[in-house]
Amino acid sequence: MYHSISPSRLPDPHRLRVHPDRLDRHLGLLRRLGLRGVSLSELLRAGERGEARRLVGLTFDDGYTDYLEHALPALQRHGMSSTLYVVAGGLGGTNEWDDGPRLGLLDADQVRAVAAAGQEVGSHTMTHPHLRGVGADSLVEEISGSREVLQDVLQTGVASFCYPYGEFDEAATGAVRASGYDHGCVIGDYDPGDRFTLPRCYISPRDTPAHLVARMVRHSLRLGLRGRR
Repeated sequence: MYHSISPSRLPDPHRLRVHPDRLDRHLGLLRRLGLRGVSLSELLRAGERGEARRLVGLTFDDGYTDYLEHALPALQRHGMSSTLYVVAGGLGGTNEWDDGPRLGLLDADQVRAVAAAGQEVGSHTMTHPHLRGVGADSLVEEISGSREVLQDVLQTGVASFCYPYGEFDEAATGAVRASGYDHGCVIGDYDPGDRFTLPRCYISPRDTPAHLVARMVRHSLRLGLRGRR
């Protein structure tokens, strides 16, 4: 789980900015290990066929403009794909939900450019709210409404959803199911209940290739233990 990919030296109070050179080293490590980064939808489809062993799901949250400038070229150099989760109500704006530096968000044309480059676009709600405890009407607006906006932009289906802050409850996961998404992902939960609470590893600005290896090993071990229960 990545967020902003940028060489900027602005304050980064929430530790969301990974330098492009570091991302390139991460992707290079995956290649050396014989692994390939793919979108979450591709990973799930491969898993259903029993062909996901050498694949790693790569996701980028929020839809910052630096994805096009820095993340996409790195992915293309390494022959990989990813899922970009876009805040549909903020197209062309900035990260108004955040108390850190203002970062630009992709507009509709740029989101289409991401999809045209072979990357998956998923929903990260309309306004990036905390979804736990939210009422039914707001859930429909944030979850179903964002899917409708992105499908109108892309003129194709949107299968993947990402819960802001990784927060969810039964009502939120039910709304994701009811809105027609194929799956949803959270943060750091290595024992998910189903495909609508899929686990992800947060990647920090200081994570080295060695950190990535340790996290992948830990994740594999946890999944192995879960499979034996």
